[in-house]
Amino acid sequence: MQAMFITNIPPVGWLLIAVVVLVLFGRGKISSLMGEVGKGITSFKKGISDGNKELDEADAAAARDVTPEEEKDKA
Repeated sequence: MQAMFITNIPPVGWLLIAVVVLVLFGRGKISSLMGEVGKGITSFKKGISDGNKELDEADAAAARDVTPEEEKDKA
């Protein structure tokens, strides 16, 4: 029922909500909050890429040839 409420707010209503939030918290507080959100997103993406890199390195290490030297000569 609440999802329907959120989608039924007209654009003027969203503008009014934005103005009220701006008045309550001030431009500086909202700006610093958005900066923190941006830093969090950047950190999350960096963590995901680091994790993928570690998995790729682990796969590469597991895939290396461990055949003894004397067995390699026979093949």
